[in-house]
Amino acid sequence: MRYVYGITGAILLGGAAASLSLSPLGAQTAQNEPGSISAVPPGGAPMSFANLADRLQPAVVNIATRQSVTVRQQQLPPGFEEFFRRFGGQAPDQNQGPVTQRGGSLGSGFIISPDGYVVTNNHVIAPARPDAVVEQITVTLADRTEYEAEVVGRDQVADIAVLKINPTRPLPFVRFGDSTRTRVGDWVIAIGNPFGLGGTVTAGIVSALHRNIGAGLYDRYIQTDASINSGNSGGPMFDVNGNVIGINTALISPTGGNVGIGFAIPAEQVAPVVDQLRRGERVHRGYIGVGMQDVDEGVAAALGIDRNRGTLIRSVTPGGPAARAGVQEGDVIVSVGGRPVTPDATLAYLISQQAIGARVPIEVIRQGQRRTLNIQIAERPTEDELARLNGVEDDGNNDSNDAGGKPSAPTQSAGQRSAQAALGLALEPLTPAMAQRLNIRDASVRGLVVGTVDPNSDAGQKGLQTGDIILSINQQPTATPEAAASIVDAARRAGRNTVLLQVKRGNNPPAYIGVDLARAAAPARPTPAPAH
Repeated sequence: MRYVYGITGAILLGGAAASLSLSPLGAQTAQNEPGSISAVPPGGAPMSFANLADRLQPAVVNIATRQSVTVRQQQLPPGFEEFFRRFGGQAPDQNQGPVTQRGGSLGSGFIISPDGYVVTNNHVIAPARPDAVVEQITVTLADRTEYEAEVVGRDQVADIAVLKINPTRPLPFVRFGDSTRTRVGDWVIAIGNPFGLGGTVTAGIVSALHRNIGAGLYDRYIQTDASINSGNSGGPMFDVNGNVIGINTALISPTGGNVGIGFAIPAEQVAPVVDQLRRGERVHRGYIGVGMQDVDEGVAAALGIDRNRGTLIRSVTPGGPAARAGVQEGDVIVSVGGRPVTPDATLAYLISQQAIGARVPIEVIRQGQRRTLNIQIAERPTEDELARLNGVEDDGNNDSNDAGGKPSAPTQSAGQRSAQAALGLALEPLTPAMAQRLNIRDASVRGLVVGTVDPNSDAGQKGLQTGDIILSINQQPTATPEAAASIVDAARRAGRNTVLLQVKRGNNPPAYIGVDLARAAAPARPTPAPAH
């Protein structure tokens, strides 16, 4: 069963208005100087949320699914029937067919039209496991009236689904508000179905905006200090005017219960998706055809750029928009249409917001130089199409090669010894025979195979393994250990203590890892010759 979360924790009371004394022209004061801030928001904070709750609760629903999984009966090993007979037991019926097991899930949602359209999280109504089948979705209103719902549309990427029920009367409903005007510290309330208890109201404030929690490509959550628990997923987050500004979706908790860190998908992202799903359309998003990774501390140090600024391109889809515009592996895209790429506004998010077919300037850093490329935005393919385009697979056996033997060289060249000392990796050229043992199906792959890894090295600490292939160092191809040693030496002469490795594991797309170099050993002093 997959549960979800989301909403907002309790705070109340306004503050007294205070007069503001004028300071001399140009004088500097603290941002939180006593008397300079009023705790009363515009219009005043409500003494109670009761009126809001009375108005909003009828539009919030509970959602339950009934699911089934068919499992095969486990067959007894030969001879065990005699074991049961000997000890007076009844052996299980070996002719019994598959058994169907049933379960369900619980969540929340809200009505957006009087004729019964309902919005929730996709994961609330999704199968609990790949082989499960959702047999029925039941929507329960605040007055306990139940309706069977059908799925109008769902978007797995945004985690949004639209349902339809067929009421016998017009239903109370709510509208989306403008989440772009939401500010940290604003009051919010939420209504949901925690632990299946039914309509529950909580209140709190907006703790942060544009949070990226690594849950998906388009993370841009509203964070709240609300009490968020299992079953609140899919429920609405309201502002004090009763507008829906988000869908409560997730929480962070070491215990599984509320600790005051919950997340809602902002209405600015939800509303366009809901409109397209309601019309029976597929959700349209911008796409340029790249594989991405964050610019972490190691990557930033290796490239000599600011951390958390831009996105590193780890792969480029052949023939895609990025490839046609001239984007290359190892580029760092730092802006899209003049908007900086940051953890709050990621490359994936900025591209997804562009109009399909539009030509947009992007700024990239390549080999330390900034340049501008113009790229035509395409429409994002379906998830299945993307999997075929990217050729991503995981054979589940990345820790060693399939032939059952570690790459190793009987003797090491000077280049191999130098690279091993600097990186903590024993490297040898990738030969056709080695590629076959490693099950590398792409004959164009060139690089150095990792033999042994010094666990105390930075490379070892960052997860490099035997059988990994180093395709490049500092964006320069590494076909030989001597080439690797030369690149490392050049980095050291330039004052760099970190290099950027492009690493391929199995048949998955390559990734970039910033690796600290081991300190170079001091040259040995000549041993004094004995006096004669």
